[in-house]
Formats: sequence, structure tokens, C-alpha cells
Amino acid sequence: MSVHGGISMRSVSLDEPGFPWRLIKQLFLLFFLASLGLAIWSHWKKDRFPPPEFYDLERLVEPRQTRTLTEPFEIEAEGIRYRIEPKFDYELDGVVVSLHDSDVFWDIYHTKDWQDFINIRDLCVVWGENVAGDVFRAMRYKNSTWTCWISTDDPQAAQDFAWNQLSNNHLLSHVGFVQQAIKSAEVGDQIYLRGQLAAYSHDGGFQRGTSITRDDMGNGACETIHVEDFRITRKANAGWRRTYRLALGSTLVGLLGLTWVFLFAPYRI
Repeated sequence: MSVHGGISMRSVSLDEPGFPWRLIKQLFLLFFLASLGLAIWSHWKKDRFPPPEFYDLERLVEPRQTRTLTEPFEIEAEGIRYRIEPKFDYELDGVVVSLHDSDVFWDIYHTKDWQDFINIRDLCVVWGENVAGDVFRAMRYKNSTWTCWISTDDPQAAQDFAWNQLSNNHLLSHVGFVQQAIKSAEVGDQIYLRGQLAAYSHDGGFQRGTSITRDDMGNGACETIHVEDFRITRKANAGWRRTYRLALGSTLVGLLGLTWVFLFAPYRI
């Protein structure tokens, strides 16, 4: 205790009964619950497809497939040399409806079994009347290791959906800035890419081909594309994505605050 000018002053310890532990706990709990609720809500909103008018529909035309003059060539990734055999030059504008990252821990095929380090991502995309007519929003999409699965509970949507205006694309690149651009795409984004439809292989015995038509289905119907240019032309739900990231951070702060209170409170609160 010290006295200055007739006014007594003393420090307050966190261990003293008068410290408002209960209030602090309630504030952290409210902050945590509010942040968690916002994270759940924004996670649902961030992957919802915008309406057709959001997109540049004039660009969402059929993919452009033309004769290529590019000779077979080799590239290297993770110490492995891959032979790329271009079939056609290819340009694609589409809306991303599902995706699969080949480097996820549970995908043992690409990196462990096949030693495939250049197929960095698969993007399932739609275009044309599927977007302009809004039928794409009535469908559900899911990517597995090498397949894009589509389903719906709406018989009319299944009938109206143009199956030749959808493709699952195995995207190949060993160039850092191209890989970064590909990895930045999210569900709902409108994207543009340019490269070659190509088969590829390496000396370990792995090889994979490519579809050269949009009218096939089932095994072998995916497009394998060596990507030279990749852009996002419309970024979907940017506000909700920022909100989701902020809400996740706030949820962590709230959880750490609650942990601090329960660890350091001198008595049960």
C-alpha cells in the first residue's frame, strides 16, 4: 500500500478474489460462440454458387481445341522426369463446381503409388447452358481421386443438364506461378486456362492419357491438360471467404481465451 497526495494506490493481483474472472469467462465464451456460429454460417455461404448473372456468360463457350505444333517434351518435378505428349492445343473457360488436390494426405495414388508430382489438382467445371440456364445450381458435385461425381434429386434438372458441357480436368504443371494460380481457384470461381491436351508418363512405368472429346463419359473421359496459363476471371463469394477466414481466427482467439481463464483462474468460476 502506498499513499500519494492523500489517495491510496495498490496493485491488483489476478489471484485476488476481486478480479472479475467470471465476467471475463462469460465474455470469452460469448466471443467464442459468436465466432464459431459465424464460421459455420460463412463456411456454408462461401461455397454456394452465385446466380448466372454473376458470370461473364459470353466467355463460357465450348472449349477451343485446335491442332498443335508442340512436339513432345520433358519436364522435371521432385527429381522425376516426365514425358509430355501434346495432342491438341486447348483453351477452356468454365465455372469450378468441384475440385481435388492431389497432395492431400489421403491420396496415396498420386505421390506414393504413381510418383505423379505434376498433376497438382483436378478441377471439375461447367459452361454454356448449364450456367446460363441456371441448371448447374440444382446439381451436387464431388471429386474423388480421379473422378467428378454429379447427382441431383431433381428429375427435371437431370434432364436439362448438358453432360457434354461439363469436364473433369487433370491439371499438369511444374512451374511455380502457374501452380499457385491453379491452387488459388475455389468452388464457384470462373476460370480460364490455356495449354495442351496431353498424355504423360515417366520411366517408373506410370502413364496416363487424355480425352479429346467432350461427348465421352466414364473411365478415360477426363481431360489431361498441361497448363501454360491459368486465370480466375470471376472470384465467387469473396466477401464470405474473407468472413470465414476472419471467423476462424476469432474462434481460435476465443478458444485460447477460455483456455487461459480455466488454467489461471485461482478458483472454480
